[in-house]
Amino acid sequence: MLAYKAHKVFAIGAFVTIVIFWTSTLIVELFFDYKSIALIKSLIVFPGLFILVLTIAITGITGNIIAKKSKKEELIKVKKKRMPIIAFNGIVILIPCAIYLNILASNGTFNNIFYGIQVLELLAGATNITLMFLNIRDSKKNQVSFS
Repeated sequence: MLAYKAHKVFAIGAFVTIVIFWTSTLIVELFFDYKSIALIKSLIVFPGLFILVLTIAITGITGNIIAKKSKKEELIKVKKKRMPIIAFNGIVILIPCAIYLNILASNGTFNNIFYGIQVLELLAGATNITLMFLNIRDSKKNQVSFS
């Protein structure tokens, strides 16, 4: 049961962290100045990515423990189909975009490259938010059991 409780807490923590990254990016881009954008980009990289990677790692570890004990095979299969997309977006798109956008913003480079990467990051982030929400919703709806 400890793995299930930890999984729940860290999955929600990872989800909320990504939602905070996404909404703060959108709000700062729409309503604030370049200095504020640079600050948000910096905070997303550190401590943000550290928090996100930690919460996602613990979510993955506890999720694997739960999956081995669960009788909800169909639920596990559905969630496992989403996870490679979430991981790909995070590792290949979101983390590199966050780091590069932070470098550009800290140098005051707000050009077409910056905004092109920003759009890519927002789209990949929205995809991960949606997929993670679906995983949380499905788990809550199916109340994973261990018997």
